[in-house]
Amino acid sequence: MRSKLHLYNTLHRKKEEFQPIDPKVIGMYVCGPTVYGDAHLGHAKSYISFDLIYRYLLHLYPKVKYVQNITDVGHLTDDADMGDDKIAKQSRLEKVDPMAVVEKYIFTYFRDMDALNVKRADIYPRPSGHIQEQIEGIEKLIENGFAYEKNGSVYFDVSKYDEDHDYGKLSGRTIEQMMDGAANRELSGQSEKKNSFDFALWKKAEPQHLMQWNSPWGKGYPGWHIECTIMSQKYLGNNFDIHGGGLENSFPHHECEIAQAEAMSNQPFANYWLHNNMVTINGQKMGKSLGNGIFCHELFSGENHQLDRPYSPMTVRFFILQSHYRSTLDFSNQALEAASKGLKRLQDGILKLEDLKASKDGDHLVNDWVESLYEAMNDDFNSPIAIAQLFEGLKLINSISDGKVKINDQELNKFKETFHLFFFDILGLSIESNSSSDDKSELTNELMELIIQFRQAAKSERDFATADKIRDKLKELNIVIKDHKDGANWEYEN
Repeated sequence: MRSKLHLYNTLHRKKEEFQPIDPKVIGMYVCGPTVYGDAHLGHAKSYISFDLIYRYLLHLYPKVKYVQNITDVGHLTDDADMGDDKIAKQSRLEKVDPMAVVEKYIFTYFRDMDALNVKRADIYPRPSGHIQEQIEGIEKLIENGFAYEKNGSVYFDVSKYDEDHDYGKLSGRTIEQMMDGAANRELSGQSEKKNSFDFALWKKAEPQHLMQWNSPWGKGYPGWHIECTIMSQKYLGNNFDIHGGGLENSFPHHECEIAQAEAMSNQPFANYWLHNNMVTINGQKMGKSLGNGIFCHELFSGENHQLDRPYSPMTVRFFILQSHYRSTLDFSNQALEAASKGLKRLQDGILKLEDLKASKDGDHLVNDWVESLYEAMNDDFNSPIAIAQLFEGLKLINSISDGKVKINDQELNKFKETFHLFFFDILGLSIESNSSSDDKSELTNELMELIIQFRQAAKSERDFATADKIRDKLKELNIVIKDHKDGANWEYEN
């Protein structure tokens, strides 16, 4: 019997069986990018991870309503209540209007995500287009006694909320810990707040601020946290299935989202919280602020001092999928090279799969292999194990091709259908133009035929040392020479 989908719910810190509110329509909200710069490898890790989740849910359920915001105002440089608005800061650097910055980097975001074969969400709401809804939500929080206005800014009253709710249930932090942390740093608007750990729902704008709107409290702009609460509830309802985002956003961003939502509606917010882990380089977090970030377009072009060469978008996607979404992913050129070779083997395997011929009888190995793929994905979307099972499928392809395993028509059709389903539809991989069907592969084939001829000539002259050396060197490159009575052929080693 096939296993049911289980996922790791950060809210309860354990794997749980997924039980949707309405199996006909799954609601999923994922925190999208703040568009003040190009997408980097960390973004790719996050959105490929949730693309995998989206694709698998689409396979299991009739419809998934996927909402991913694009933050175009209110995200300050310290990710809380301090610093400049990230987009306003970038607009000053580029000497253009803030919304020109937004449009520029929305374009490059979709350019890079499209290259990585990330499926588009159904809705991409932007905070600047939902100002009125945010104002109404803040008014509701004030009316319910969970927020207060001070000098044109509005703050969420964490202590008041914590009286009947559990502030910190997602991140595991207590108010006492937050008080200790706040005591060690000077926070914006600290003198206006009832408590140091209260957070801004609406910020008063200084006259020179580049993005501001009218509100009942004067000219200002929304806080980062209220944006996601309002937009997710507008499109998915007060209570929905899945909320996702980067692990670094679990506190304060997601914690604040939960507090705002529950204080407004007095019902649970998202039932399952999924968080992807970060990308590291030599064990250190990769990020633009640390000077070790790599943009997606640099990965594709090779134009970054940390890269040995360009890597195709599918190689980058495959590299990311080889790590579990909740695991850290450590960047190295060696790992990308290995991903490139592994992907090439799978791409070649699919082409070889098309040429397989069925027998009258079968050895009945396909069903177990199919179930192993579903078992991997039903275990919290375990893409590394699913990929390992695809490589097991390559062994089966070779055994069938060599006549060591028999497969009947029904099994062969199921084998092909499942391999295609997981490779193309669920993992979102493709056979790129630089795979075995293009000009480079034709050149590879011609070169390999020439090497095989040299080796055959050495064997004819009884120079077995040279013939063996050629064979051994090719094996180091994961290329196997297979001798037969009519000569020899070659293939990549599985």
